[in-house]
Amino acid sequence: MARGWESKSIESQMLDAETQGERSGVHARNPQDRAKLLRRNNLTLSRTRVEHELQRCENKRFREQLKCELAFLEAEIEKLKT
Repeated sequence: MARGWESKSIESQMLDAETQGERSGVHARNPQDRAKLLRRNNLTLSRTRVEHELQRCENKRFREQLKCELAFLEAEIEKLKT
């Protein structure tokens, strides 16, 4: 009985993952669109990481480096929007 419930749970998780992928646009029409979308998602995650590090950072030099990195990431994300 436990095995049956487990397989249904896994099936449900797989279906949820597919649905989530469709909502986020991961299943793009062509490989170029998909690569562009994945690149944008990666840049967005990197931007979030840098923003969090910037909030916690107290070292002046490192803060400047993080600000430059943040500006670069935002520029790259903006390029991909067009």
